[in-house]
Amino acid sequence: MFVFCIESSHARGMGHLFRSLTLAAELRARGRSVRFLANDHPNSLSIIRERGFDVALYDLAAVTGWEKDFLADAAPSSIWINDRLNTQRSHGETVKRLGAKLVTFDDRGDGAELADINVCALLFEKTEELKGGDVRLGVEYMILNPEIARYRRVREELASILVTLGGADTYGVTVRVAQWLRSKHFPVTIVTGPSFRHMAELEEVVSAAEPDRFKLLNQVPSLAAEMYGHDLAITGGGLTPFEACAAGLPCVVIANEPFEIPVGRALENLGAAFFAGHHSEFDLGILEKAIPIRSMSETAMTKVDLGGVGRVADLLEGLAA
Repeated sequence: MFVFCIESSHARGMGHLFRSLTLAAELRARGRSVRFLANDHPNSLSIIRERGFDVALYDLAAVTGWEKDFLADAAPSSIWINDRLNTQRSHGETVKRLGAKLVTFDDRGDGAELADINVCALLFEKTEELKGGDVRLGVEYMILNPEIARYRRVREELASILVTLGGADTYGVTVRVAQWLRSKHFPVTIVTGPSFRHMAELEEVVSAAEPDRFKLLNQVPSLAAEMYGHDLAITGGGLTPFEACAAGLPCVVIANEPFEIPVGRALENLGAAFFAGHHSEFDLGILEKAIPIRSMSETAMTKVDLGGVGRVADLLEGLAA
């Protein structure tokens, strides 16, 4: 049994949810048994169930002791997968004491030291401080939507911009980006997610722009398919810019959280993106200059591949053996 324990909300964002769902789908396709544990966030719970997975609630406020309710019948053969950023040591100790193996993602908590595997594909600074029995670093362990393989292409020039800043966009960055783009000439498509709470402000900004230059979409059936029609994406600093790059779509990255700043810089260093800064003071001035779209698109596809989900699933199956 593979148990995914996630935290997903407007405040936390939904990247953990979608990463875990991609990995869970790969494990299910390999004939593995999977279940989810999630905090009480209706949008997230609905998405998990729509994907065909069982999900149970856990209390975010509970430090430890609750894990036995979900492991009693499955341990010691279970793999407990924490995708909640900072694992507390008491929680890690409880999972291990119950006989399960522990896997974490991008984890700097004091419990990460107890992890059998700590997959840290999204961490690019102070990596020497990362803990875990087996710490895996590098873009090659990035868990990206395999559907992207159907929508890869080299971009030739900048004709259309996509704005997609996460399932929640906690700080309403989309609204401020739209304000900046309102005076420019590019066609713009803005995709918002299931926990976006700034629609009234966004619609007000868009209504003041030239007619038909902005398109607003909410909860698109496939972000990968939507990306296909654009030449540059403005994204946050989570998994989305890596998915865009894997599709050949160059990015401008705005960090929603401090830990996303090294992500933006790393993608810029790869030559696949520009980093516009933290959301509190981002700068989109790069869009007023000539952007080498074709070379960035080719570089992006070369540097970011789609094999990460398979590599991580292999690691987990090896742990379960």
